[in-house]
Amino acid sequence: MSIYAVGDIQGCYRELRQLLDRLRFDPGVDRLWLVGDLVNRGPESLAVLRFVHDLGDCAVTVLGNHDLHLLALAEGNTRHAGKSTLEEVLRAPDRDALLHWLRHRPLLHHDPDVGFAMIHAGLPPQWSLADAQACAHELESTLRGPDFRAYLMAMYGNKPKRWSPDLTGTDRLRFITNCLTRLRFCASDGALALGEKGEIGSQSAGRLPWFRMPDRRSRDARIIFGHWSTIGYLAEHNVWGLDSGCLWGGALTAIRIDGAGDEYGDEKRSITPIQIDCAGYLRPGSE
Repeated sequence: MSIYAVGDIQGCYRELRQLLDRLRFDPGVDRLWLVGDLVNRGPESLAVLRFVHDLGDCAVTVLGNHDLHLLALAEGNTRHAGKSTLEEVLRAPDRDALLHWLRHRPLLHHDPDVGFAMIHAGLPPQWSLADAQACAHELESTLRGPDFRAYLMAMYGNKPKRWSPDLTGTDRLRFITNCLTRLRFCASDGALALGEKGEIGSQSAGRLPWFRMPDRRSRDARIIFGHWSTIGYLAEHNVWGLDSGCLWGGALTAIRIDGAGDEYGDEKRSITPIQIDCAGYLRPGSE
């Protein structure tokens, strides 16, 4: 059995199938981890949703910000409707089944036997992996529960910026959402710097990528993430970034994470990415 983790797809169905063909992915034997953002911007979001849904238990995907955007839009939150290419999904005859399935996906996936955790975006420095798992479970319970519509209507916003265990209600859930699905940079005091969206080096003084924060409590956990196309494939500080900008004409990236007989513990193993080059559907900067 092989386990492959794949970066942000964002409706790029053709490239996903080409990548899986290159991997000789066998859904009867192999397993697939997807870092979220299955949909939006690319041309075939509906096909991606149907394909991943039909893979069943051989695929696990965490929710990304574009996936949450689809869920919010379906419930009538049109705050960012102009940034959507999701009409085909919303008009599909199987939309309710697909959206119900999507709403029940995790925000964080961890397999201690494989030795990796997966999120879409980032973790604040105050959280250990155990903290992140607990917080992800809180948000998952809300999205799967009877009050999911109310939260999806109140989800958008950049505040609160700093974690406190005393946060409650919508503020707490929004902070968790912003970490797991939107975070790239943090300020020196550990606050979220959600306004910083560019490549590393473009940020304001005193801000660092979340995974380079010196006191990050999750630094001992091996974490796979996506969401950050301007940094491309990245492997450092016990993290692997897989969003290599398929949508923008970059590549769709996969890594094999089951070990295949090699050791990860001392980080001496160099994980070689497998990539499909893409023609691109949008120009960089148009997101």
